[in-house]
Amino acid sequence: QVQLVESGGGLVQPGGSLRLSCAASGSVFSINAMGWYRQHPGKPRELVATITSGGRTNYADSVKGRFTISRDNAKNTVSLQMNSLKPEDTDGYYCYINTGGRPGGYDYWGQGTQVTVSS
Repeated sequence: QVQLVESGGGLVQPGGSLRLSCAASGSVFSINAMGWYRQHPGKPRELVATITSGGRTNYADSVKGRFTISRDNAKNTVSLQMNSLKPEDTDGYYCYINTGGRPGGYDYWGQGTQVTVSS
């Protein structure tokens, strides 16, 4: 069993910054990739940013230049630094990891942390 604990969400003014963190614990054999998704009301869950264990990153076009994802493999954590936040960034943000152990790995999701961007 793997558990993901998210932190760092909250209320911030437009143009402000937040840093989200996610820590994986439990029976983590290895981590192939970690990332963050967000879900807009009435829309499918959307990729925000991912990072592989090798350090390769991928960002949604809407957050490029504003968000930065990073990881600490030793601590099984992933962080998302969010700068220049916009009201459109308001969402529940969900941590994601893909772990090893079988072809294709195992997917795990956090419970979500709320980010609200409002004046």
